[in-house]
Amino acid sequence: MTALPESVTPAPLIPVLAVVGAGLIGGSLALALKRAGAVGRVLGVGRQLKTLRRAQELGLIDEIATLEQAAAQADLIMLATPIGAMGSVLRALRPHLRDDTLVSDAGSTKVDVVQTAREALGERIGQFIPGHPIAGAETLGPDAARADLYEGRNVILTPLEENRPPARERLIAVWERCGARVMLMDPPTHDQVLASVSHVPHFLSSVFMWQVASSANSDQRFALAGTGFRDFTRIAAGSAEVWRDIFLSNRSAVLAELKEVRLALDQAEQALQDGDGQALYEFLERAALARRFWASRSGLQ
Repeated sequence: MTALPESVTPAPLIPVLAVVGAGLIGGSLALALKRAGAVGRVLGVGRQLKTLRRAQELGLIDEIATLEQAAAQADLIMLATPIGAMGSVLRALRPHLRDDTLVSDAGSTKVDVVQTAREALGERIGQFIPGHPIAGAETLGPDAARADLYEGRNVILTPLEENRPPARERLIAVWERCGARVMLMDPPTHDQVLASVSHVPHFLSSVFMWQVASSANSDQRFALAGTGFRDFTRIAAGSAEVWRDIFLSNRSAVLAELKEVRLALDQAEQALQDGDGQALYEFLERAALARRFWASRSGLQ
């Protein structure tokens, strides 16, 4: 009798993944790929050993590693660090990178990140594909990570001309296995659009929260604040280090958007100053209709 061949388990899409920063973004990527059976082993790299041990306890990562070990072993290295730290991380990785190792990031700006990567990686720049998952929360650390964070969410990749098509397709497949929708965009367009819909909202929320917290009767204001205040200020609870780096990295685009916001604020304020109810109504109605349309189209509330 001829023996039947044993079933062969196909190799995972990413045999070894390294996440530099095993918090919400990096940890959620690891969990999503583990759930999809798309990763073999996950290495965790970071500044705080306590955080990495917690990530290991939660099953986000399998081993704690150094940057050098990650560069030598990983098939994909995801940089989920503050933008200001990427230069030093990439410089540390460069001498130890295997030729087939793919490096990407989750940074919220791309022009500055690409320039930093070119300076840090030199001739190895083709191994770096910039990216930005449009997903996140004000919660931080390994305990905030979840396997469904990227389901139905957009991930923007801004490939470089030096990137090989197979590497680009592999990274697209990684994010699709997480349930994300992948979009390709050039870095300047990314930074302009994200300044409008992500960076400036956070800036305004933080400025407003600072103003309320600095008032003489802040305790009374906070005691009476309700859901509107909660919704408007939620994102102000994000990491100061992360958002400082984002604002500085995308400074020109953020300043340009703030100029446009100031013009809109002047227009609405003038209607209020003049007691012009019709102009104020039209301003508010246009904003309300745009918000409802966006919510119905995006599926977000």
